[in-house]
Amino acid sequence: MQRAERTIGYGFILVAAVCWGLLGPVARWALAAGVGPLEIAFWRAVIGGGCFIGHAVWLRARRGAVHVARHHLPVMLAFGLIGVSLFYSAYQFAIDAGGAALASVLLYTAPAWVAVIGVTALGERLTVLKTVAILLTLLGVAGIAFSGAHRVQLTGGAMGWGLAASLSYALYYPFGKRYFDDYAPATVFAYALPVGALGLAPIVTLAAKDAVAWSALAFIGFVSTYGAYLAYGAGLQRLEASRASIVATLEPVVAAVAAHGWWGERFGAWGYLGAVLVLTAAFLAAAAPENPREN
Repeated sequence: MQRAERTIGYGFILVAAVCWGLLGPVARWALAAGVGPLEIAFWRAVIGGGCFIGHAVWLRARRGAVHVARHHLPVMLAFGLIGVSLFYSAYQFAIDAGGAALASVLLYTAPAWVAVIGVTALGERLTVLKTVAILLTLLGVAGIAFSGAHRVQLTGGAMGWGLAASLSYALYYPFGKRYFDDYAPATVFAYALPVGALGLAPIVTLAAKDAVAWSALAFIGFVSTYGAYLAYGAGLQRLEASRASIVATLEPVVAAVAAHGWWGERFGAWGYLGAVLVLTAAFLAAAAPENPREN
């Protein structure tokens, strides 16, 4: 029975990785239809947030009141602005500036940021494995930066936005470690995603959209946000977080394959080597055993 549950868990994580991996290539359809990066991020938060609000209402009907303690609301507000407004918009700007494959690979520098945050803010030890992961990440980013590429725009903006998305995404890990034990993910995102949408509302410009644009936005909001988070949460219920994180590194592979097939995006030789180093670093960081805080 335990093996069956673990197999199901791997299946859920694979579903989540595919849903996330398709986000960038699908977003390029919206970008091509004239929808700006900020508006894509806005609608992702609106559609995904609406789905999670409905989910939270359903949880309330089944389990009673679902709410967040008043003293946790400022943290939820900050998470919505950083983990949704900043992360979603930075990721879309990275896709717009450099392509879906580059943005997805740079996003997986997040484990290196997590290691740095763990050492500087959470009192964790910097182990040899974590140090190697950080160095491999830096080498991988350097390889990507100096790669010749076809239809992958290796500009400073693409690299900067990709790393900004990675840093803001890295904050999900310490936040989740602290609050996902207290609240169901659906409850957290029912608060965070609408806050993120409100954070983007004053600066977003709405464009006229055709059926292709709306279809892309609906896919991003429902499949790559709501569905992906639900699948990942279901997988975490059946697998250790480290194993789930390792399987989730399939995401940039899916993004690269889809971006190559749909948009002709290709790295040069150094870029592919850099991508392999980044994914290897993510694998090592996820596989590193947890260390107790130093006193």
